[in-house]
Amino acid sequence: MVVIGAGFAGLSATRHLRDQPVTVTIVDHHNFHTFQPLLYQVATAGLDPADVAYPVRTIFGREPNVVFRHGRALSVDVDTRQVGLADGTALDYDRLVVATGATTGFFSVPGAPQHALPLYTLADARRLRNNVLGCLETADAHPEDFDGGAPTFVVVGGGASGVEMSGALLELLDVSVRRDRLRIDPERSKVVLLEAGDRLLPGFKHEAGRYAEETLRSRGVVVRLRTPVAEVTGEGVRLGDGTWLRAAAVIWAGGVTVDGTLAASLPTAHGRGGRVTLEPDLSLADHPEVFVVGDAGAVPWGPARPEACPQVAQVAIQSGRHAALQIARQLQGRPTTPFNYHDKGLMATIGRHAAVAQLRRGPILRGTLGWLAWLGLHLVYLVGFRNRVVVLVNWWWRYLDWPSGPRLIVADVDAEP
Repeated sequence: MVVIGAGFAGLSATRHLRDQPVTVTIVDHHNFHTFQPLLYQVATAGLDPADVAYPVRTIFGREPNVVFRHGRALSVDVDTRQVGLADGTALDYDRLVVATGATTGFFSVPGAPQHALPLYTLADARRLRNNVLGCLETADAHPEDFDGGAPTFVVVGGGASGVEMSGALLELLDVSVRRDRLRIDPERSKVVLLEAGDRLLPGFKHEAGRYAEETLRSRGVVVRLRTPVAEVTGEGVRLGDGTWLRAAAVIWAGGVTVDGTLAASLPTAHGRGGRVTLEPDLSLADHPEVFVVGDAGAVPWGPARPEACPQVAQVAIQSGRHAALQIARQLQGRPTTPFNYHDKGLMATIGRHAAVAQLRRGPILRGTLGWLAWLGLHLVYLVGFRNRVVVLVNWWWRYLDWPSGPRLIVADVDAEP
């Protein structure tokens, strides 16, 4: 059988198939798994790329029935049961798990794909970090190009990614002045968070959104609600009311879409954002041998709640596990069962010493307590012992005092000094 994608959903499915009488081939165009919830820390120089990535071959190195294939899956032929790869070869399957995730959704905003900086992959995070640090260095060398040394960074999207990115960017500005002695104006340099809706963290309870907004504002982030973006240019953004906002960089955290991914080409119905419409057991209609999990699918909450789950890591992990269990049931000649999502809550960090943790039951955890809960959960799910140790040390040291972290501009091609 074949699993396409080595994200949370693909890894979860593969892990729960390693004890089954099958050979699993996991395919991904990266040879590593990326811990996406921490990409914003790579982008803001809080962590190194290697801290949030782990080789897929190492993860399954001791599993004799798991094979990794480094390559890009381009097509799925459900009639011949073959996965076509970019190198021209094809993989046969008797069972297939599609865990190809999503991609950045620019939602037809003019100029956004060309000029905004997304944050969905490890390459995005590296590119964003180089861009932001480069802007700060340029503002130091040529303050006249940045309103007298006062760069403005715009973050589009008030969900968890946008909130986390805004708080981390503001802290990066602060440490760049205090520790790196960059000659930028800390009083006038700004981080502006734009949200088209009427509150931050729309997937959370209103109390959590209010706390995030109040905390960001108190720390100096300019939060603008009910402010859609009409256009992005190389100079900044045009807002829905026609006004222009100049920006050194525009970071796009406005959402994701399945359109443009392999899952979008599957011959079945698709819902909002291109997500694949699924049967209750997460299989395709008329193709019980094909399962779609994680962000790629419109994963239903359960039999009593047919609406789609949010595109978060917990849904990916649980849906991947469910698909694996259903394949095991099929191999045993047993009927499959509907997926039932167990909501364990939502979390978002707002900056150093501050986070919000909305658990399934009980009060919302805020501030340092929420930050500790957020830290603990992320360490549990972070792949690889070495990664956990490195991230824990970095986070704990940052909690006590902000050190001189990996604020490196690393280009893919060296240039003359």
